[in-house]
Amino acid sequence: MITIDNYLDNHYIHRSNWLRAAVLGANDGIISISSLAIGVAAASSTREPIVLATVAGLVAGALSMAAGEYVSVSSQTDTEKADIEREKKELSEMPDVELQILAKIYERRGLKQETAMQVAIELTAKDALGTHIRDELGINEISQAKPIQAALASGASFTVGGVLPLLVILFAPVKGMEYWLYGFTIIFLIILGATAAKTGGSSVVRAIVRITVWGTIAMVLSAFVGYLFGVNI
Repeated sequence: MITIDNYLDNHYIHRSNWLRAAVLGANDGIISISSLAIGVAAASSTREPIVLATVAGLVAGALSMAAGEYVSVSSQTDTEKADIEREKKELSEMPDVELQILAKIYERRGLKQETAMQVAIELTAKDALGTHIRDELGINEISQAKPIQAALASGASFTVGGVLPLLVILFAPVKGMEYWLYGFTIIFLIILGATAAKTGGSSVVRAIVRITVWGTIAMVLSAFVGYLFGVNI
């Protein structure tokens, strides 16, 4: 039986935080590792340098992605906490002004002045701080930053994405390796784009086009650099 609470929780937006981190990590893993490998493959006639560069890039990239995501989201968390502390102080020192601010927010959303004030009074009586955090600061359970979750999702998904081109490097012929990498990477990106679009409820075609176009640009430029500056290794 579907309840109202279950229905409210069944929206795609509830997946936005972890989905963004996971898609970003997997996409970065696939494209950056493939681009790195293509650049080395374009300048190498043996498999070993390509594998070495790819494994090093995979390890460094996964750690960098996780650390970068953690630091970035932690900064957002610190900002949120500072705003919440400021809101606590303002509610303590000038509750009437805060009540007027809340009522004005509801008026801007379409409520009549009297209705907006009544809603503000009732919500303030129930949970003043929670109401201001949600409606004045715009912080809720969906948008609230979660550093550990974002870091783990980004690092793990980068690793999964980066392992895919590594498998191609291990089993594809060395001659023409860059073309094998490009072909399989496009397939990986199409699968990733379609999966992300399905999970997030967006357009599959738009997601595939977006992810493959930018992936192609990155790989073509990397191959060009490899051909331009590379010598046979």
